[in-house]
Amino acid sequence: MMSKSSSMNSKISELHREISNLKKQLEDKENELRDLQSSLHTTDRDTEEGLTRDDIMRYSRQMIVPSIGVSGQNKLKGGAVLIIGCGGLGCPAAQYLAGCGIGRLGLVDYDVVELSNLHRQLLHSESTIGIPKVTSLAEALHRINSTLRVEEHNIQLDSSNALELVGQYDVVIDASDNVATRYLVNDACILANRPLVSGSAVGLEAQLTVYNYNGGPCYRCLFSSPPPPETVSNCSDVGVVGPVPGCIGVLQALQAVIILTGNGNVLSQRLLLFDGEQTNFRTIKIRGKSESCAVCGSNPTITQLIDYEQYCGAPANDKERRLNLVDKTERVTTHELNEAIKNSEPALIIDVRSPIEFEMCSIPGSINVPLKDLERQQIQDDVRERWNKLKAEASNESKVYVICRRGNDSQLGLKQIKQFLSCPAYDLIGGLHAWSRDIDPSFPPY
Repeated sequence: MMSKSSSMNSKISELHREISNLKKQLEDKENELRDLQSSLHTTDRDTEEGLTRDDIMRYSRQMIVPSIGVSGQNKLKGGAVLIIGCGGLGCPAAQYLAGCGIGRLGLVDYDVVELSNLHRQLLHSESTIGIPKVTSLAEALHRINSTLRVEEHNIQLDSSNALELVGQYDVVIDASDNVATRYLVNDACILANRPLVSGSAVGLEAQLTVYNYNGGPCYRCLFSSPPPPETVSNCSDVGVVGPVPGCIGVLQALQAVIILTGNGNVLSQRLLLFDGEQTNFRTIKIRGKSESCAVCGSNPTITQLIDYEQYCGAPANDKERRLNLVDKTERVTTHELNEAIKNSEPALIIDVRSPIEFEMCSIPGSINVPLKDLERQQIQDDVRERWNKLKAEASNESKVYVICRRGNDSQLGLKQIKQFLSCPAYDLIGGLHAWSRDIDPSFPPY
């Protein structure tokens, strides 16, 4: 009996605590409701807090959330966010910031809308192909929120303009797609003392973190020097599934909201990892601020912006990177290869793209030997066998031509092939992009 009585008393105490908590929550909600109802009794003139009647009606569902409220909404209305890159990350970030009531939004991009953008950059459309991305995005944002102040910066960000531009905004979102811009934006945010919300997405994977916030690390603290250009990949090289940058762009917008309102857990000194294939989010801790960091450390050596393309050895864009890894005597133009094909010259044309890319489109008569497979002995034996058969059947000199999408991987492939095969071998300058431009306009330059 004593045990049963004790159990009942414990249950009664638990219910009393729950009732007390519910009463407190009810009181808080009633106070919020009174605040909103009081605001609704005003005219279209600004309230004392700076919100109009339309603001309150529009953002009421958001303002009811305790971490936003009237104070937070005012901070959003008075806030300014700069989005660098109006693509797969920038579009969703801008869309949700426009929707939630940011007062001023800056858009930076020098590129125009292309057909290949539309599977993931959903605020652009078929009707805006060829139009500057900042203009296309600004028009879409005004359709969402006509009161939003949008500032278009149709420029390529560089060391001559980044610092002044970054300093005009409260929070910066890095939605760019190349290493040079990441270092540039990071350094500008440090020098201007602005928090940086950094996201990236490629394939089915993505990352998100916040740099230079409340004593946290910057990008250079983690990556003190840039990687070799030939090791860097982006969505233009290896592809990206549309919803993946969409997820991260939305979360970048959320981090900007948290920073501006001052309520919530900012993703500083933590890295959010998203695996789209497994639909898995996880957060890991990353190193803190480095005292030896060249830009934010105790004795910084970088006190002004530098030439970041030279520093990284790569252009500040995702366009075709022109690598020169082999001697020019080992390279041929599209016209030279086309003449060899038209004249039926004995040739082994090796396409080193992935099997999926080869299936998408290929030059008739070419064979697919993916670059990553060229180190395998079985593949080398197969290539050698094909070459020997070609030589035996040919009356003229036989040649090997190595091709890829843009003329970079083919140079790597050529170097590998020459290690196990003694033959006249050549790389196609500009790859299949050049082939589409110079020889066959119907060939899709993806």
